[in-house]
Amino acid sequence: MMIRVANGEKLPIEQADVPINGWAMESRVYAEDPARNFLPSTGRLVYYRPPAEDEHVRVDTGVYEGGEISMFYDPMIAKLITYGADREEARTRMCTALDQFLIRGVSSNMGFLSALMRHQRFIDGNISTNMIGEEYPDGFDPSAGELEDPTVTIAVAASMLRGYRDRAARIGGQLPGHERKVPQDWVAIIDGQHHPITIVPVDGGFDITIDGKLNSVRTNWSFGQKLFGGTINGGEVYARVEREAQTYRVQHAGRRSDVILLTPRAAELFKHMPVKEAPDMSRFLLSPMPGLLVSLSVSEGDAVSAGEQLAVVEAMKMENTLHAERDGVVAKIYCETGTTLAVDDKILELE
Repeated sequence: MMIRVANGEKLPIEQADVPINGWAMESRVYAEDPARNFLPSTGRLVYYRPPAEDEHVRVDTGVYEGGEISMFYDPMIAKLITYGADREEARTRMCTALDQFLIRGVSSNMGFLSALMRHQRFIDGNISTNMIGEEYPDGFDPSAGELEDPTVTIAVAASMLRGYRDRAARIGGQLPGHERKVPQDWVAIIDGQHHPITIVPVDGGFDITIDGKLNSVRTNWSFGQKLFGGTINGGEVYARVEREAQTYRVQHAGRRSDVILLTPRAAELFKHMPVKEAPDMSRFLLSPMPGLLVSLSVSEGDAVSAGEQLAVVEAMKMENTLHAERDGVVAKIYCETGTTLAVDDKILELE
């Protein structure tokens, strides 16, 4: 139709033939990391599971599970569209659809989109092109700040814990009278806060008491699934989940939380564990994104000042100039021009 109009032909319909019926909303899902100032992310789509499409949800995409997001092209993954009778209905469906969207292998902006959809300014419609800079002046961190109400996050993690523990307790070859028993009482540690919980299996899920309040969790989640789906106190909940030892990472409603689940005695001892300090990497120039090192502006032994250009990395058809964050002398150069870099690869070191 666009080509025909450009050729001077008339549109086959009139404006009066196009009624307004409801409200649609679109979120563009990109392979980019909001926590790194929305820099692009590359890699293989190990998991790509969009939400199911129906009369209210549509997914426009050209990628597939197992495909690659390379450094040479635009990092868009999909356009997620929801429809509702009004703006609030379309927004609510968008929130659910984003929570149901599963991507693994590359970073994506889905957590940021989820948080934005739930931001009060967006809900009120008080938005502008300056909103991101005004509301997230230091960038978007999905794990920043304490949860006002960690109930959903803890309930999801506790359901997973009980499932894994019950399976482990069914191992064969146990001595009669010494079978493994799964305790009901645990402590959930989230954002440094300890929450006593009790997990009781029931038909179709669990009854989980958190800080003295009973919560009904019903789910058919099974081992290995990266997406948790179910209801908590009757409300529909979806969350992207991962498990590593005693830690459960739950991503829900734009928030990423690590929940440590321990027995009450282990939780008491955990309070005395020293916190491991992150290594000081301030003397290194690290690649902020996957890309190609197209130029180096300094050599070993050069004195540099804060703000001085050090290197240029090309990614997604864009050149990104990297500057010195402090004064110093170039002690060592780790890469040469033309090197393909991964995120956080060392480029050079200052002393």
